[in-house]
Amino acid sequence: MNSHPIAADTPSAPAPMPVPVPPAPAVDHRRLGRELELFDTDPLIGSGLPYWLPDGAEIRHTLEEFVRDRERRAGYRHVCSPVLGKRELYEVSGHWQHYQDDMFPPMDLGSEQVVLRPSLCPHHALIYRSRARSHRELPLRIAELGGMYRSEPSGVLGGLTRVRAIQLNDAHVFCTPEQAADEAVAALELIGEAHRALGIRPVRYRLSLPGAGGKYVADPALWERAVALLTEVLRRTGVPFEAAEGEAAFYGPKIDVQVADAAGRESTLSTVQIDFHQPERFGLQYIGPDGAKHRPVMVHRSVIGSVERVVAQLIELYGGAFPAWLAPTQLVLLPLSEGERARAEQVRERCLDVGLRAEVAGPERGTLGARIREARLVPYQAVLGPREAADDLLALRLRDGRRPDPLPVEEALARIGALVDGCAQELWD
Repeated sequence: MNSHPIAADTPSAPAPMPVPVPPAPAVDHRRLGRELELFDTDPLIGSGLPYWLPDGAEIRHTLEEFVRDRERRAGYRHVCSPVLGKRELYEVSGHWQHYQDDMFPPMDLGSEQVVLRPSLCPHHALIYRSRARSHRELPLRIAELGGMYRSEPSGVLGGLTRVRAIQLNDAHVFCTPEQAADEAVAALELIGEAHRALGIRPVRYRLSLPGAGGKYVADPALWERAVALLTEVLRRTGVPFEAAEGEAAFYGPKIDVQVADAAGRESTLSTVQIDFHQPERFGLQYIGPDGAKHRPVMVHRSVIGSVERVVAQLIELYGGAFPAWLAPTQLVLLPLSEGERARAEQVRERCLDVGLRAEVAGPERGTLGARIREARLVPYQAVLGPREAADDLLALRLRDGRRPDPLPVEEALARIGALVDGCAQELWD
């Protein structure tokens, strides 16, 4: 492996006594995710095919909304495409020749064969090709949170980090050759912005290059050009990186943003790729300023990678004590008695109105102390006694044990809402 040292990273009623939340231990997301009822599996569904339980689905949806918002702000338009395609589609893209071992077998459909897609890029190439394009439209940024399927061997499957049904945050930028480096830089910066909001710290950046054998497209000039562009991108962004042979996509090199789990096992989370191959295979064109037809470059990028893998990373990073904006339940309301339940339900409805996820944990669930312990991972708890109910107050207790002075309900929800909307790591300002 060749090392390329570059400049350092840049971006990065009285309640019972508090029950402190200990620092998150080194955890295995497979165990904790099941204990917290975020996801599970069933042999009747199959290996590598986890299902999401309500709290896990809440985290997943929050991540999807987060990344869509960031992409819209960065100039992406979102599309939806089918998870199936004719076998011929993947013959054109090159997946059938170079990636077939990782694809599920084709299914006969009358006189045709259809395949569960192993990636989204062929569909997006066809979306680009659906009509004539002008240089004035470029760069054209197309994004999708879409399903794809890979026939992973059972021995490599594990929890959410390696699955067979993948929900991928994917996007493809169709641009002129002169725009390709700038678009890849912007993609890498968007990845950094998202990682900072999530609290994720990459362990390294890898320039993934082709290796020996017939796995890769045989076009030395294509590889040389794409590698030069990605090297320029890494140098411009100032991140240290290492080159790794044999880790490229079959059609081109890529920048892999590597993370590590609690046990130190490394995996790829986010990627940026430059592709000259598929635009050629699909005959993609745009009309240049000279009135002639030109070939666009295809920049592939994924900001948070697969939803499954990023959730696995976050479970282990936070030990279940997620930042308030990601937490499945953001505020739990604790009426001291049945007399305060109606008021607690009213406050919960108000939380829903302002976009906060809140629940009521009433006396039927045990003593106040037991309910507080049960909700120890919820960022905000609010005890409602007779005074709070009568005076329209929230006596907040933060997950870290702090207890701000009681506040009017609207003011308390506004302060929490501002932190949630800003994807803040802190619980109070």
